[in-house]
Amino acid sequence: MSIFRPFRGIRPAEELASSIAALPYDVYSSDEARHIVSENPLSFLKIDRAETQFPPGTSPYSDEVYERARETLHEMTDRGDFIMDSLPCYYIYALTMNGHTQTGLVGCASIDDYKNGIILKHENTLEEKELDRIRHVDTCSAQTGPIFLACRPQPELKGLLAEIKKSSPLYDFTSDDTVRHQVWQIDKAEFIENISHLVSGIPHLYIADGHHRAASAVKVGYMRRAADPGFTGAEEYNYFLSVLFPSDELTIYDYNRIITDLNDYTFDELLDMIGKEFEVAQAGTDPYRPSRKGEFGLYYSDTWYRIRLRSLPSPRDPVKCLDVSILQDMILEPLLGIRDPKTDSRIRFMGGIRGLKALQEAADSAGGIAFSMYPTSMDELLSVADAGLLMPPKSTWFEPKLRSGLFIHPF
Repeated sequence: MSIFRPFRGIRPAEELASSIAALPYDVYSSDEARHIVSENPLSFLKIDRAETQFPPGTSPYSDEVYERARETLHEMTDRGDFIMDSLPCYYIYALTMNGHTQTGLVGCASIDDYKNGIILKHENTLEEKELDRIRHVDTCSAQTGPIFLACRPQPELKGLLAEIKKSSPLYDFTSDDTVRHQVWQIDKAEFIENISHLVSGIPHLYIADGHHRAASAVKVGYMRRAADPGFTGAEEYNYFLSVLFPSDELTIYDYNRIITDLNDYTFDELLDMIGKEFEVAQAGTDPYRPSRKGEFGLYYSDTWYRIRLRSLPSPRDPVKCLDVSILQDMILEPLLGIRDPKTDSRIRFMGGIRGLKALQEAADSAGGIAFSMYPTSMDELLSVADAGLLMPPKSTWFEPKLRSGLFIHPF
């Protein structure tokens, strides 16, 4: 059974929500975050990326930066920019992009569910990337960025949330990227009890996005537990901030690849070798978007090609069937010598939300080639996680991104 519970949230004053809400900390470079905070001093990036409050060149990993994040959170709360609800609540968070709405339940998931395999992941984490958020969460004694969770569709839960959404939202604003954000507060005891009961019947929750934030929150929870020999399991540090969405409402975009050199081959030689396992056809000068599994766009020097695998791998292995695996196993490693895409400097990644023109321009700028991908599906993600397997890096790109600063979980 899944544990999901309400919490006493710290959240923006209603009139400030649109100014405070910010994209996740890792979407921006330090310079980009600094520019945003200079233009909007209320941006939550001043807490999530507190180096923005120091002179350029200040290490984002220095003690003073983490301490400044904690101080800023308290200052904004004391000033009334943030308020804390008097009782534990759930919240509904709906995001609408391009006419499509996904509706999530905001609450707290269990660190034990993460450890015990009730909450499943589909990618590995890197310890060095966790350390920053561990220090940030531990210093602030708060989780400031929600983990993006998914579950298989739950009709009864969806119906209950739809009924609550008929009331007026707590927040309703459109961000600069034209995504509409709506939030409803759930503070009635009967609704809270029903929701907790319904979620408890879900066998597995899945991390869709935010693997490093989840791992960091869990490690901080166990650190606090180790320092508190009288812990009961009810303490807030045993739970981490999450938004739970039904899988059928989520959109995964393509996650495309840029390769900066051809491993000493000419492009024609590379194309000939690809042609041994793939059908290759010139597609013209307009960007080519794959239309099915096993199909890729290949760009080089003002020309796009369609490459299509002649025979898909056996569906028995959910990882080998992924298009990102096919590309890695049949082209990137054997032909281009890219054995570890996590560490090889010759490969770069670009989320499909930026478009194929941007991909083409990036390949031209690097003097290399680009592959446009067919998106991984939610069914594929769930199948990989259910099998206890992991996807190759950069397999999924979710949009729209959850905003940080709308919900804070103190502990």
